[in-house]
Amino acid sequence: MKYGKAIPLALIAGLLAGAAPLASAADEGSPYVSIGADYSSGKYGLDTRTDIWDVPLSVGYKGSAWSASLTVPYLHVSGPANVIPGIGVVSNSNPQGRGRGRGGSGGVTPSTTVSGSASGIGDVVAQATYHAIENQDAGFGLDLTGRIKFGTASADKGLGTGKSDYTGAVDIYKTLGAAWTAFGGVAYTDFGSSSYIRLNNVWSANAGIDHAFGQGDSAGLYLFYQERAADTAYARREASLYFNHKVSEHWGLRGYVLGGFADGSPDYGAGMSARFSF
Repeated sequence: MKYGKAIPLALIAGLLAGAAPLASAADEGSPYVSIGADYSSGKYGLDTRTDIWDVPLSVGYKGSAWSASLTVPYLHVSGPANVIPGIGVVSNSNPQGRGRGRGGSGGVTPSTTVSGSASGIGDVVAQATYHAIENQDAGFGLDLTGRIKFGTASADKGLGTGKSDYTGAVDIYKTLGAAWTAFGGVAYTDFGSSSYIRLNNVWSANAGIDHAFGQGDSAGLYLFYQERAADTAYARREASLYFNHKVSEHWGLRGYVLGGFADGSPDYGAGMSARFSF
């Protein structure tokens, strides 16, 4: 195992190992299931646009001491074979990429920029978060997260790299009065490389502000930055506006719009999800 994987894997293992005893304690949490639909579109520095539909189904548990989730997405991608969802433009030498035909048939070489469409299961994501600090008097919190994105998306269809990624993250938040909360964090991701796509390990960061309206509703601004994941890729810079609405004791809705400010990000996007807590 590469040393780069050891840190996030150890973090994930520790979080999952602690899940059972924490679950038996008075964690005041609940399981949930959610489903959503996300759309994004961008040129990613190319002449041809790439459109991505993502329909994620998630099951999880959210408590005061820890949270965990498993997400299975269904993807439909239309655009150049060199654009990989979540990464952007890469040097993709797979002869079976979108629009290239099987085995490079039709006289299309792996380096040729061609477009096509493909659908299928995306990368399954398992995540565990330990809420290490939650000081209500000071209005301060700190979370430690481990995440594995399994390489379940088809590399031949250009839905993913076919390899697993490992992420370790630290996030903090601070309340600012009764309604406002500032938040931010940093993460390190070990991207899996294949014989067709070579990727770098990257740092990413996020920051934002949230305003609570009462009755469980809130809205906010989320900013995201990530280093370029490959020598041929671009950095990601994105901003999202979101709104959370509590429909009832068990049901909640979330919607967002997104704008990209770098060739590593989509030009724009939007999405909505519904969540049921038991």
